[in-house]
Amino acid sequence: MLHGSCLCGGIRYVVSGPVYRMSHCHCSMCRKHHGAAFGTYLNTHVEHFAFERGEDLLGRYASSPEAVRTFCRRCGSTLQWLGHAAPDEVGIAAGTLDDDPRLRPAMHIHVASKAPWYDLPEDALARRED
Repeated sequence: MLHGSCLCGGIRYVVSGPVYRMSHCHCSMCRKHHGAAFGTYLNTHVEHFAFERGEDLLGRYASSPEAVRTFCRRCGSTLQWLGHAAPDEVGIAAGTLDDDPRLRPAMHIHVASKAPWYDLPEDALARRED
């Protein structure tokens, strides 16, 4: 069982099942949405994800034809990436977890659009997708 929340604590969620596929995404949308060099997400199946409180504070933004991103309308915290091609999965912004998921990022993705001021670590070169 994993718990998570937004910065202000208005939104709280629980993950009751396994998480998988953790990665650092360097696409320009993730960079801008997170305000960082990359966004780190991990996935679970929708049936394992539930809001404990604050779902009324959840904002949604259709950032592309492929996905919707959610955030807290009070504090602005990034929460989810919901891809239309995989409606049974939830991408969770890893920084919002309160617990250790016992999973570590397996790769850097969309590195072709990475921030020019960020240098990938040497060991990441074998674990990347353009």
